Parts: sequence; structure tokens; C-alpha cells
Amino acid sequence: MKKLRSADWFGKSDKMGFVHRSWLRNQGYPDDYFQGKPVIGICNTWSELTPCNAHLRDFAEVVKRGVVEAGGFPMEFPVTSLGETLMRPTTMLFRNLASMDVEETIRANPLDGIVLLTGCDKTTPSTVMGACSVDLPTIVVPGGPMLNGRFKGECIGSGSFNWMVKEKVLVENFTAEDIHEAEIGVARSNGHCMTMGTASTMACMVEALGLTLPGAAAIPAVDSRKKVMAQLSGRRIVEMVKEDLKLSKILTRDAFENSIVVNAAVGGSTNFIIHLLAIAGRIGVELDMEDFDKLGSKIPLLVNLKPSGKYLMEDFYYAGGLPVVIKELKKYLHTDAITVNGKSIGDNNVNPVCYNQEVIATLDNPLQEHAGMVVLKGNLCEQGAVIKPSAATKELMKHRGRAVVFESMEDYHARIDNPELDIDENCVIVLKGVGPVGYPGMPEVGNVDLPEKLLLKGVRDIIRISDGRMSGTAAGTVVLHVSPESAIGGTLALVKDGDMIELDVEQRKLHLDVSDEELKARKEKWIAPPPVTNRGYVKFYIDHVQQANLGADLDILQGGSGSNVTRDLH
Repeated sequence: MKKLRSADWFGKSDKMGFVHRSWLRNQGYPDDYFQGKPVIGICNTWSELTPCNAHLRDFAEVVKRGVVEAGGFPMEFPVTSLGETLMRPTTMLFRNLASMDVEETIRANPLDGIVLLTGCDKTTPSTVMGACSVDLPTIVVPGGPMLNGRFKGECIGSGSFNWMVKEKVLVENFTAEDIHEAEIGVARSNGHCMTMGTASTMACMVEALGLTLPGAAAIPAVDSRKKVMAQLSGRRIVEMVKEDLKLSKILTRDAFENSIVVNAAVGGSTNFIIHLLAIAGRIGVELDMEDFDKLGSKIPLLVNLKPSGKYLMEDFYYAGGLPVVIKELKKYLHTDAITVNGKSIGDNNVNPVCYNQEVIATLDNPLQEHAGMVVLKGNLCEQGAVIKPSAATKELMKHRGRAVVFESMEDYHARIDNPELDIDENCVIVLKGVGPVGYPGMPEVGNVDLPEKLLLKGVRDIIRISDGRMSGTAAGTVVLHVSPESAIGGTLALVKDGDMIELDVEQRKLHLDVSDEELKARKEKWIAPPPVTNRGYVKFYIDHVQQANLGADLDILQGGSGSNVTRDLH
């Protein structure tokens, strides 16, 4: 084993060695903890303000147990926690901030290996991004999904049910008591959303990338086997330090391609694209939006989970979980890609058995033939836009309709249910001002509710286009991540009520039927909206955030600085 990084703090007999050891001794550590034990940082995104991660404080103790058993020195540290359910305006505004917290905390401290405790959706990419920029041996322990929600004898999904509340009240005559009962039963255990929303997608992403022990993604948070996985992860990170199995050795181009294929097969969230692009930018792997279409758009849908299907993550785990999917996809994967346990992803997933083919289908009999993300191009999205066919309405995948434009979320809320709004089921809702710069932070609002008058007519879906994101728990024919965004003068900013828009998913086309000359004239008259603030982190974010097609990371955070401290005065 090469010299431990922590030895620069604890292994010296000079004044600073005395300082570093002596202050830690107030915690009761004996001599042997400072004599060559690998120091393992347990990066904890626990917070009572992040309900999906509220159990991770206890999980850290389980991980520590494994670290000590393997001869390591565990040290838990907190970082910015991102809870999508409470934080305003959107946790995406703070993903990059959290990644900076993770990166600088790891680099500044005497750590040899890292365990990332993750859960709610942005806590996974933010911690992985930060860890990538330092590039130490790192393993991820996903916090796990909640148990299935229950309502009047039926299973309901946290997240997915949220988007149906307006429809349930207006169309299905749900009473206030019904909604209250659903509210109580939809999130009934520790864990993150149990649909194939972004949190579950991120858990599947890190397993497919090779950053977790096999089978970690789908185990429910309250299942005792999740704690076993956490303890084994604590043991394994110590061995990874001894092997110098760093992130850069695992996160190869092949690993990213595997993750894209697996995400398509599980019907993962569109947010997967923006987060994987950001991670690739940190570790230095070339990846662009077209890769998601080229590698994933023809992959069959194998997992029957909401919002693209019927079941929930608890059912997915009982059916065999992600290992079954990986085994089924082996002809599409780089099976020799290395993972955190030192074995290849192919060797890790030789023997999984599917226990319920209603939940996990086969390649011979998939739920859909082609289900991955589609990347659209055209004059309305010169740098790309995305759509998730598995969650869309088949009849709308090729459509030409009249634009009904909302300049902001405030404009949308003020007018969407106005009976005088000139909109019908053939129209296209265009929402501006919700991109990385414009909102700021690119919120999950792209799947805006339909007007009351259309819901009452029985309409359940129309095309919606925006420069924002949507929750992975949501469904609909929704075009997202339009780039360049409207706030910086992208073509989306120039769309007017009545313009005709053509969507052709098969041809990868999103076209605004307005002449180049007219668009040029509109652009000359366009005035950029004023920034929402001129101070603090939000100002910093607005000045440095990249567009969605680049992962919406900050330009100054691309790549990494390695594990050397910025300056060592000692």
C-alpha cells in the first residue's frame, strides 16, 4: 500500500503532527488510530430538513462499524443537504454549491477514502461531482426508497401522486378528506421517493457506474439488508484505499455508456442527463447530449415502474432489482467495466434471478421496444432539448400545434385556469424563464398542470415545452432542457402566442414555424430580463452556470484539482 494521504497530518513527529493528533484525542481515540490506519471520511447528507435522508444519521454508524472492522479510522462529516420537498426555489440551484462543499471538505482534511451517504435526488450527483474533483477511493451508499405508499387499499407513489392532485379533485371528485388520507399514507417510511423518479434513477445510475456494491440501488431504506449493504460498504472502502482504487479508475467512458443503457431500460428520469453530464465534466470523460440518444434511445424498457409503468421500487427490489436488469442487458453493456468491489460489472451480475416478470421484463418481451431519452434538435433548441418517450403519449409524438405562451411561472399561475384562455387539446404550452439562468436554478416545473377546462373535458395530456426540468416522478409529453434558454436570448424567448410548433420525436425534430427573417427581427427587439439578485451565491451562480446541454455545472468547476491541498503552510 502506498503512503496514506492522512499521514501528512497524523504521521509526523513535528509540531503540526502534535497539533493534529492532540486535538482529536479529545474524542477518545487511542494511539493506534494515528499509526497507519486508513482514514475514511463518511460524507453525510443527513438533515431533518431533508426528509428523504433523515435516516442517514443512523446509517453512518453502521458504515463506521464496517470501517472499524476492516482496520480503518472512520470520521463522519456533514455537507450541504438538498431536500427537494422543502427547499425553495429549487434544489438544483444549490447542487453545484453542495458539490463545492463536498470537494473542498474532502481536499482540506486528512482523508484517504470516502463513503458518500446519499438519498434525495440532488444529494447523489452533488456528492459524486465533488468527490470526482478530488479523485480519492470513493464508494456510494444510497439511502434507499420508501416502502410503497398506501391509499384506500391501493399502492400510490410519492411524487407521482402529487402531480395528479388537481386532476383528482376536479375530475374524480376527491374530497379534502381523501387528499388528507393520501397525504398521510403516501410517504410512510424512511427513504426517498419510491417511484422511478430522480432519486431512484440516481441510485440506479451510481450502481450502473460501478460506484456501489452490487444490488444496492433498490433495497428499501427500512429493509435490514440496506444496513448490511452499508456495513459491507464500510469494510470495502478500506480495501479500496489499500488498492488505490480511485474514482478515475472506475468512471471510464465505458462506465458512463453502461449507465446510459441501464437508465433507458429502467425508464429513468430526464434529470439523469443533466447530472451525468456534470459528473463526466468533473472526472474528465467526454460526453455530450447526443450520446444519450445514440446509446440509449433504442434500448427496450424493461422495468414496469411509475411514472412509466405500474409498480414501485419496493416491488422492483423483490423482483430482483437492478442486477436482473444488468444481466438482461449484457449484450448492450461493457461487461468488463470495473466496479468498487474490484470485479467487473459483468462478473458481479452473473447469477441474478427475476422473481416477477410483470415488474422486470425480458429483452424478448419488453414493455416498450424503444424507451430511452430522445434528444431533439431544431431552430427552437439549437443546442438540444430532451423528451422521455416512455412517459409520453404515443399519439402526441408527432404533432403540430399552436403555441400558448407563458413568459414566466407567475404568468402561468395567473392565467392557466382562466376560462377565457384560448387553448385546446391541440395546442402547445410554451413556458419561458425557467432555465438555469432565468429562474434561476432550472426548477422541476416543465410538466405544468393542464388548464381546468381541458381536464374537465377529459384531456389528460398536451405537449408542454420549456427550458426547465421536470420531476422524474412525473409523466406527460413534455419537452425539457431547451437550450439555449430563453433568459439568454435562445429562440424560445422569441416564441409568440399563435406561432406553430412542430414536434417529431422519430425525426428528432423540434421546429418553430417562423421564418429566419422574422426571428431576426424579433431578436433585435428582445430585451433580456433583469437578474433576480446582484449578491451572494445566487449572483455567483447566474454569472457562472453553464447551459443544460453542458450539465448546468459552473464553468469554474469543470475538471478537478486533485487531492493536494491548495496550499500547505505547515
